[in-house]
Amino acid sequence: MSHHGFNVQWMFNANAGAEGPDERVLDAVAAWGFNFIRLPTDYRLWSIGGDPYRADESVLALVDKTLDACRQRGLHLSLNLHRAPGYIITGWETEPYNLWVDRPARDAFVATWERFAARYADVPPQDLSFDLVNEPPALGLRGFTRAAHEAVIRHAVGAVRAISPDRPLVIDGLDGGNLAMPELADLGLTQSVRGYQPMSVSHYRAEWWPEHRGLPAPSYPCDYAGRWWDGAALREFYAPWRDLEAAGVPVHVGEFGCYEHTPDEVAHAWFADLFDVFGQFGWGYALWEFEGPFGIVGHHRPGAVFERRDGFDVDVHLLDLMRSF
Repeated sequence: MSHHGFNVQWMFNANAGAEGPDERVLDAVAAWGFNFIRLPTDYRLWSIGGDPYRADESVLALVDKTLDACRQRGLHLSLNLHRAPGYIITGWETEPYNLWVDRPARDAFVATWERFAARYADVPPQDLSFDLVNEPPALGLRGFTRAAHEAVIRHAVGAVRAISPDRPLVIDGLDGGNLAMPELADLGLTQSVRGYQPMSVSHYRAEWWPEHRGLPAPSYPCDYAGRWWDGAALREFYAPWRDLEAAGVPVHVGEFGCYEHTPDEVAHAWFADLFDVFGQFGWGYALWEFEGPFGIVGHHRPGAVFERRDGFDVDVHLLDLMRSF
């Protein structure tokens, strides 16, 4: 998974509806030298009447179209369940079941991936991977344990591989993507980490994150949550993931980014250290997001410099950093 690219939100939120691929985005991603698109999805988009077993083919056709458009441009597509039956990292309480403890949710989750495994069984592994569930929760939350997570993942992996044995599979770290999973090292999966630490920089004034309240204006390097954060601290933070790599487990950074209220000079200093670490480790990554308040396009970080590139107003300093590692 030495893939580098972006998350896109075309099928991210059922309330916003499903969109087909924006081919202008894919053209730009390919033209700028990237090779990876992560597509977070919400299972409710294609669930007729809220039933995950009844799929709306018109919506699934948009996934097909996105995959085809990526393949035409040499972009690997990572299909991710951002909201799975029984779990989403924000708003989990709105799900009728709990993926980690309730059999109906687990069965619907597995059936969802069986559907995609069968649908794309003939797609070469280099073109498509499955990122099984976005950012499992913190340990102890609503009955969540490593054992419960392991049981769900092993069940899903076995079901997918029974249909499509060569499909690359990805699992996100626990506690929002931050905790490595050595107990699943034997499965031959890519493990996906996050690049949001320290949160005082990446999530300053992020209104959906309660801990943002009362944070001082961000700086970097900085003191946050009882530790000093700089390049050395970032390398230390990723040590458990390096241990996984040493055991033969591929690691990829499925998300990272900085919210638009952090001043650009602070964000740039942090990004520079983050990319230096990723480059040292040889890790691929996907920026959250292409376009939006975390994006390379469409954010409003104070002091950022934008230039017109391939039809988009692009944060050129961030683009240069992304292309330099």
